[in-house]
This record gives sequence, C-alpha cells and structure tokens, in this order.
Amino acid sequence: MRQFDVTIAGELNLDLILYGLPEVLSPERELLAENMRLTLGSSSAIVAHNLAALGSRVGFVSCIGDDPFGDIALERLCAGGVDVEQVVRSPAAQTGLSVILQHGNWRNILTYPGTIFDLKPEHIDLDYISASQHFHLSSFYLQRGLRPHAANLLRQLKQRGLTISLDPNDDPEDVWKNDIEEALRYVDVLLPNAREAKKIAGTQSIDDAVSKLASMVPVVVVKLGAEGAMAQRGADRFVSPATMVETVDPVGAGDSFDAGFLHQFLRGGDLQSCLAAGNVAGALSTTRSGGTEAFRDSEYRDRFLQSHR
Repeated sequence: MRQFDVTIAGELNLDLILYGLPEVLSPERELLAENMRLTLGSSSAIVAHNLAALGSRVGFVSCIGDDPFGDIALERLCAGGVDVEQVVRSPAAQTGLSVILQHGNWRNILTYPGTIFDLKPEHIDLDYISASQHFHLSSFYLQRGLRPHAANLLRQLKQRGLTISLDPNDDPEDVWKNDIEEALRYVDVLLPNAREAKKIAGTQSIDDAVSKLASMVPVVVVKLGAEGAMAQRGADRFVSPATMVETVDPVGAGDSFDAGFLHQFLRGGDLQSCLAAGNVAGALSTTRSGGTEAFRDSEYRDRFLQSHR
C-alpha cells in the first residue's frame, strides 16, 4: 500500500486577483478595481489542493520563503489535506506572487517568481515522491531550477513504477524550446490547453498538434475551455462537452480540470469518464473566485459534484 495516490513537485505561491479593471490601463493614473481576492495560486499547488479535496492522498514538494505569503500558502494546503512535510522554507528568500488583472473576458498575469525558481533536484526526496502510484508535474517552463533535470527525474520515477502526468502551462518567454520532448519520453498523460498544444507541436492546427503529440505520449488531453476537452490515445480520439455553469472566475480552471481528470484516472476510469470528471471539476472551480475557493467549501463542493454526476 503506497502512502499517496499522487505526489507533486512544483511551485507554491499566492494569487492576488483584481476584478473589474478598465480595458486600458492608462499610465500615471490611479485606477480602481471593483473587487479583489487573495487566494492560493500556482498550477502545482492548485492541482494538489483540489486533488486532495476530491479525496486523493497527495504529497507535495516545493520551496517557499519564511514570510507571511509562505505562511498563508502552506496553511491553505494543510487545511486542504495535502501532506507538506517536504516543503522547504528559506529565510533568505521571498515566496512568489502572481497578480492577476481581470478585464472582463481577458486578463493579464504578472508574476514575481520569488522561490518558484528555487526548487532543484537536491530538494526532492525520491523515496518520498515514489511512495505513490502517480507523479504530476506542472509548469514545465516555469520550473527553472528543476527543468534541466526533469527528464532524469521522470525516468527514475518511471523505473520505480509510477505513472506520470505533465501539464506544461505557458512559457513566459514564449520560446517553447524542444527540451520538453526528452521529458515526454516518460510521460503517460500530457495535459496542455489548445494554445500550449499547438506551441509545443509547432503547428497552427489543433488537430495536427494532437496527432503529433499523441505519437510522443500514450495519452494527450487538451483543454478547450468553453468547448470542453478532447483526448487522444493512439488513433482513438474522445471528446467531452463543457459542464455549463455561470462563470464567476476562470482562474485555475485548467488546473482544476487536471485534478478532476487525474482523480478519476487513478481510480481506473476510462478516458471518456476522466474527461467528464475533469470538465466537472473545472466548471466547479469557475463558480467561485480563485482556483481553490469552490473546493474549500466542502458542503458546496460536494453538492455541486453530486448534482453533476
């Protein structure tokens, strides 16, 4: 019996979300937001928190500063049921922060990396993250300390019998170097959105991108926002429509999709049911501000999941 269902190594920071901003941010002006939320951020931490909220046993490895933002982030993960024994605190560093400027239907994301870049192989106890049936890696391009060693880490975990998923997320430099291809040799499930899939595959066509990526990994799952999601395994393609809800905030919806998909996947669900579970979890996330708030309210979360079975 392994200690965890899923282990995750990655970034841990907060999101400061400002809502109702003007479409144009004029220089030298004091501009007003209509609302704000300080919440648990970062792709890795949102996936970890929401997987635990869904009932998975989750172990988490990260680096944070010994500061108030680090305190809040760690408390949120602990309260969500995530094991944080392997989170390293550095008194000489600051925990990262993303400021999300929400302008109606689009947004800017401004990130101060802080300790995001600090996670390196020496921080990772292989025995700890191997005490699981599955390992998940998010934000490949943001993990600057871990990225050069990612393929080797995934190879070692594969040798220890774990299945592996990867959500590449965005490349802040918009370069999309092909070093991810070496890591993909050890990945079982790749979880990009449509833009990321096309960027990694080097094509403008989502169909071509999915076909190319499906030749590199066993399962490709592409998040399509309001259009739902698709998956391809070999030559077989599956689609699942979005779960329709009144959206409050799209922040963290893709990470929540990952949590829903993986929770079902690790319980032996077929791809169609995994896609549906991902869409429901992503939809749940959008009904509250931030990527984890809808999952923190257990009564609300359970009622929503029950009504969307």
